[in-house]
Amino acid sequence: MPVTFAGGHVRLAAHVYVPGTPDTSASMPCPALVVGHPGTGVKEQASGAYARRLAEHGFLTLAFDAAHQGESGGLPRGLEDPARRVEDFKAAVSYLTTRDDVAPGRIGLLGICASGGYALSAAGGDRRVRAVATVSGVDIARQFRHGADGDQDPGVFASLLDAAAHARTVAARGEDPGAMPVFPDTEEEARGLGGEHAAEGFAYYRTPRAAHERSAKALAWESIDKLASFDAFRAVPLIGPRPLLQVVGRRAVTSWMAVEVHQRATGPKELHWIEGASHVDLYDRKEYVDQAVDRLAAFFTESLDAAGA
Repeated sequence: MPVTFAGGHVRLAAHVYVPGTPDTSASMPCPALVVGHPGTGVKEQASGAYARRLAEHGFLTLAFDAAHQGESGGLPRGLEDPARRVEDFKAAVSYLTTRDDVAPGRIGLLGICASGGYALSAAGGDRRVRAVATVSGVDIARQFRHGADGDQDPGVFASLLDAAAHARTVAARGEDPGAMPVFPDTEEEARGLGGEHAAEGFAYYRTPRAAHERSAKALAWESIDKLASFDAFRAVPLIGPRPLLQVVGRRAVTSWMAVEVHQRATGPKELHWIEGASHVDLYDRKEYVDQAVDRLAAFFTESLDAAGA
């Protein structure tokens, strides 16, 4: 069911999935989950798929488009503002607390890829969140600064900052600064620039596998300097004593970030490894998503039942 709700100065667009089927209905009010999409993604892709699957396990779920992206409002389009993204999660929680079919003391967050980092940051500062989980979770700011594998030449990000600074100067003159392309033209080019991880991202976002007309093909240049000093993991120690689950593909080159989060966490915590899966495999590969959903459903059932006790 499509809904919109207030997210600061913009309206955020979302899909709500109500638990149960035409033949069965869950008891109301029920536990609820906010599900955030990967960077450049939209609610019709991975986040919507997880939201739909978790609704089958008895949760009311909400998959939303980030501000400035997808069907949500906000200019410039394609802006990746980490502070705004954290507030998006909190705004979604606020919306859920207004629904009669949601138990306001039983709300959890699920972040996929970049939304994993944002969900951690939001949960650290918002005590209405009773449990938080990530799938292929990353801090997108770290990924820009250090690369998906953590081994990027510092000069790469320095050059992006130079380009972002130039774009701000161009905009100040009243000229169009353009935007930063996210993907090259071919999967082979993506592999040459960022290895197998980049090639998998291209295959997911730019081919019939999962391409969507509203997913971001470019980011506003000001996204880069907004990401420069952001630290999605700073609030992780504040999550405890609430529980944290991270679902990570064993082959994911980004898994070093999940390990760092695990080390910082102070409350109940679990790193749940999916054998054979890469970072992007956990977006839509059924054999891996099935395992992830099973663990997430068990985690949130236990955690949110305890929160409501």
